[in-house]
Amino acid sequence: MRFTYAEAMTQASYYAPLAQAAEAAGYTSMTVADSLIYPESSDSKYPYTDTGDREFLDGKEFIETMVLCAHLFAHTTTLRLTPFVLKLPVRPPVLVAKQASSLAFLSNNRLGLGVGLSPWPEDFAALGVPWEKRGKRMDECMDILKGLTTGEFFSYSGEFYEIESLKQCPGAPSPIPLLVGGHVDAALRRAAPLAHFGEHDRHLGAHIGIVHRRRHQAPGGQGRHRLHRRLPRALHQGPRHRAARDEDQAPRAVRRERHRQGQRLSRG
Repeated sequence: MRFTYAEAMTQASYYAPLAQAAEAAGYTSMTVADSLIYPESSDSKYPYTDTGDREFLDGKEFIETMVLCAHLFAHTTTLRLTPFVLKLPVRPPVLVAKQASSLAFLSNNRLGLGVGLSPWPEDFAALGVPWEKRGKRMDECMDILKGLTTGEFFSYSGEFYEIESLKQCPGAPSPIPLLVGGHVDAALRRAAPLAHFGEHDRHLGAHIGIVHRRRHQAPGGQGRHRLHRRLPRALHQGPRHRAARDEDQAPRAVRRERHRQGQRLSRG
């Protein structure tokens, strides 16, 4: 079983000691939050609170996500890090690809890249990116990330980005898992053919079932983007859905022995 430690909005100087403590306690990974700006005034509503308020974010010390990942990787040896989630479409995808490949290379492939849309129009405005068609822009960004982080020559022609054939070295030692954050239907559609799905509410089981079905409906079925998507084949809708990869299953003989031991303990 794997555990992830989630931390955000704490004092910036605490992150490295907390990461080291999580690693020492046996955690597999730690999430890293992303926040770019805090506008002085805004009509936008925060989608993850009942009231829509976000005053609790005012004054919090958010170190830029990729910079913080580099800092934490330098203070740990086994702990994986996952931005949760990186606001992808407001950033230049070629730059993000270079940052991600560099972090994966220097950390011995300990990066999992969580990506999502920013809910704030102010983020887009401050970075000079149109708010409109942000979902389609993110789709293109994800394609570019997967292509450039291989370290091979890659070109791209889309609605928003035109990239002549180029490569970035070093590439990631192995494909960087993309985890798509969100809970609306568009996020589920995006996660199905392209990436893992990351979300944190009580409807997770139902959403995993939708992603599983969408994956089969996507062009190319299960084979499309297998290396980058890494969507577990054993995910099923319902209370007994699996959230671990097939290879994480213990051998059948080991599971039988564990069951027998459990029965002996219960009789004792």
